[in-house]
Amino acid sequence: MNRAPRFFLLIGLILLGTSLVANLLFLSKDHHLFSSAPHLSPPPSFEEELIEGDDSQKKRIAKIDLFGVIAQEIPGQIGSSMVDDVILQIRQAADDDSVAALLLHIDSPGGEVTASDNLYHELTLVREDKPVIVYLDSVAASGGYYTAMGGSHLVAHELCITGSIGVIMQTLNYEGLSKILGLSTLTFKSGALKDLLNPSRTPTEPEKKLVQDMIQETFSRFSSVVTTERHFAGGKLPADLADGRIVSGKQALDLKLVDATGYLEDAIADARQIAKLPEDAPVIRYVVPFHFSKLLRFLGQKSESKIQLNLGPESFHLQAGKLYYLSTHLFRH
Repeated sequence: MNRAPRFFLLIGLILLGTSLVANLLFLSKDHHLFSSAPHLSPPPSFEEELIEGDDSQKKRIAKIDLFGVIAQEIPGQIGSSMVDDVILQIRQAADDDSVAALLLHIDSPGGEVTASDNLYHELTLVREDKPVIVYLDSVAASGGYYTAMGGSHLVAHELCITGSIGVIMQTLNYEGLSKILGLSTLTFKSGALKDLLNPSRTPTEPEKKLVQDMIQETFSRFSSVVTTERHFAGGKLPADLADGRIVSGKQALDLKLVDATGYLEDAIADARQIAKLPEDAPVIRYVVPFHFSKLLRFLGQKSESKIQLNLGPESFHLQAGKLYYLSTHLFRH
């Protein structure tokens, strides 16, 4: 046996052994594989990265990004979903005494009703102890704006698309196509409304009313949050905001939906001022910690030589029967 095959065999064995050891270490760290005493695992945490400012100072600002559609079905990098990732970062900033203020950077058309409400709730808990500044970037509409209501101070880019205060539910009806193809659907149900939104037939008037009442109830929650947080007179959302329209950041300021307009650096400056920090106070963001197992998975993926340009959230589709605080102007149906 010549030396070349032996060399490559040795390299392969070393890589295999390294992989096995790394995965065992990963399991022992994250799942307590070698722990005999049962106990709860601590929540996963993010590492910190300095964005700007003097890192030698004790008090700093934590910047958290909320980008893209807000949905539990979108996988997270640490948590089970992207919503869990954001909540973990919010809680990490809340529990860190060195974080004097939280800056939430939103660029989102909205998303699921409950997910948006959960993020809003988390922010309201934080602002009881430390200020929460929210920056509305390119898009902060519907559920993105709903989430922003948890902030203490809202800053929007003048050209930002925001507003879209409303609720949407969609379903597909293929009754006409079924008739053309000669197809029929046989449904067995325990009650008259059990197959609500059945796509194979025309919905009944009671069904339409039931869905619309649910939409109205969810919208009332949204409008109540906005009315309360933005201190609208009479406890009622103005008529020119209640129809689901989108507005620019400049219009949002005139309509009292935000507190100021500006750029991200203006929001950072406001955060420093509100938290009574010096002008060079450090700003950090949370990043996903490195795991060797992720590198191995990455190396095992098939590489594709192509360039993809995403102009909208094409990978996300509205699910039939699900309620959304979502501005649909970015979606192609």
